[in-house]
Amino acid sequence: MDNSILIDQFLDNYWLSSGASKNTLSAYRSDLNLFSKWVNKSLTDINDTHINQYFNERQSISMSTATQARILTCLRIFYQYLMKQKVIKKNPTDKLHHPKQAQKLPVFLNIDEVERLLNAPDHNTIFGLRDQAMLELLYACGLRVSELINLSYHHINLADEYIRIHGKGNKERLLPMGEMVMDCLTSYEKNARPFLLKNGQTNGYFLSNRGTNMSRQNFFYIIKGYAIKAGINKPLSPHTLRHAFATHLVQKGADLRSVQLMLGHSDISSTQIYTHIQNTQLKSQHSKHHPRG
Repeated sequence: MDNSILIDQFLDNYWLSSGASKNTLSAYRSDLNLFSKWVNKSLTDINDTHINQYFNERQSISMSTATQARILTCLRIFYQYLMKQKVIKKNPTDKLHHPKQAQKLPVFLNIDEVERLLNAPDHNTIFGLRDQAMLELLYACGLRVSELINLSYHHINLADEYIRIHGKGNKERLLPMGEMVMDCLTSYEKNARPFLLKNGQTNGYFLSNRGTNMSRQNFFYIIKGYAIKAGINKPLSPHTLRHAFATHLVQKGADLRSVQLMLGHSDISSTQIYTHIQNTQLKSQHSKHHPRG
């Protein structure tokens, strides 16, 4: 069977069975297409030697361990699917191991920096009201940026003080909202969103100046601009406020299980990185201030 047909069938099956995001499906399609082009033969005729050679060649061009791990995960799932469909009799990824990844801590903002960032938008303007509502909601609820920009109008219930989020794998979680973010959302809904809507019809909650859903790239430029305005010189990413949300909760004594549920992590090991951030800060303070540090 043609490789492109195999890949399409696999991705359709994987999406139906796992509810994977568009970003994951797109990355897996790219990974499989690149591997198919490199191997230049049917993907059903592959053994572990082919895959090892592929990774050895990719390592020679300095592929990161994170990218290697993602590609290997993709190939594992793909060949498990072919095994299940009885297209192949032996899984070429069975004896392969994930490369060991160095733990990379996310960029951390302290509480003062977060306050400066949240206060940077001009709430006297339509765009300032929108941007402040987006930033406040990210920090108040620890949302992924994809979750923020894909919010629908009916996902937010200001009367009941919660927000309904559909995260990775389409898993739903309900998150409480504090008074400050609710005030910002109320102001946005009343004084900004109707003007951004421009008499159009859309369920999208946060809108661009064209009256359409805010894009990930546009929001990235927005948050970078406010970081400069707030005098924050750290290399921020769209997930910076999500990391700050989790780190500050852990610092204030929240248990990891609760933080895991709020972040929507399927595995608590993903949440434990925030204890490492706290430990790193404690070590820094000890070294700086202890007489024998």
